[in-house]
Amino acid sequence: MELKPGYKQTEVGVIPEDWRLDYIENLAEITTGSRNTQDRVDDGEYPFFVRSQTIERINSYSYDGEAVLTAGDGVGTGKIFHYINGKFDTHQRVYRISDFNERINGYYFYLYFSNFFYNRIMQMTAKSSVDSVRREMIAKMLIPLPPTKEEQQAIATALSDVDALIESLDRLIAKKRDIKQAAMQELLTGKRRLPGFSEEWETKPIGAVLTICHGKNQKAVENLNGPYPILGTGGQIGTANFYLYDKPSVLIGRKGTIDQPRFMDTPFWTVDTLFYSMVHEPNNAKFLYYRFCLIKWKQYNEASGVPSLNARTIEGIEIEIPSSAEQESIATVLSDMDAEISALENKRDKTKLLKQGMMQELLTGRIRLI
Repeated sequence: MELKPGYKQTEVGVIPEDWRLDYIENLAEITTGSRNTQDRVDDGEYPFFVRSQTIERINSYSYDGEAVLTAGDGVGTGKIFHYINGKFDTHQRVYRISDFNERINGYYFYLYFSNFFYNRIMQMTAKSSVDSVRREMIAKMLIPLPPTKEEQQAIATALSDVDALIESLDRLIAKKRDIKQAAMQELLTGKRRLPGFSEEWETKPIGAVLTICHGKNQKAVENLNGPYPILGTGGQIGTANFYLYDKPSVLIGRKGTIDQPRFMDTPFWTVDTLFYSMVHEPNNAKFLYYRFCLIKWKQYNEASGVPSLNARTIEGIEIEIPSSAEQESIATVLSDMDAEISALENKRDKTKLLKQGMMQELLTGRIRLI
């Protein structure tokens, strides 16, 4: 492959001619923590980094400064990374990379390391997953270095700005979800009424407003390019040539995942571990779906092993039901909230893709900011 003028081929790929390579061990200190998971303290004063994406809390700190953390073993090996600049403590199987020398910007290092370390360790094993990280895997990883700290800082700033946008979207999504959950608790139980409605709600068994139906085996209808989704308890598991039901429906797991209701308003097929429902007119299927979301389904589990629900048990649960017009109005309000959350999630996901593309360009020098 012919190289563009001003670029060179290296062990880490094509980079600008004025960039250099160096090992992490020549750029920073590499060590592990000394704490155990049970040392965490709820509402502790300092961040406590364990082998998880979740940051725990603790009342001690073993380091105060800029550092990058990654899990040394466990399910997050090679996939969990944290950046911090401040006081914190670490689990004994978490690597701390810190005390960066004058040749590298700490946040630039975090961006490159978190983006490329997993690929490095996967190349060093013949297995499909990595059980643990050896210190040498980190120490002998090569990092491409733009010639000046100013260029590294420019890259770090551009990508941290995108990170800040993603974090702000995550916070906004979480806030909107909390608002929707509060609205569900009030609107679906009649604690708050929408304008124009004052009629008393009726208490009815679920079986009075819908009929629970069993899914069926998908073998006879399965097709790679079928027009209809085949649904299981965890989501879509294939496509079918035919549909089992074509009206708006509330779905709930019969075995396994029994606490995640779903709504479908297009034709579908379901397997026999998933119930679907025939909603009796004039009731609103979307309202009933939201009402299902408030029910604590695990209390109705009828098995000591794999969680299971019984159709008759579901139909016997009593809920309060408003008129069909009020059902529709409540469903519309909550659907609008869902649409707003979905739009924000799409924006966040597109921003993440944009960041991924920017990282590939900026961290390899294909685009220069200085």
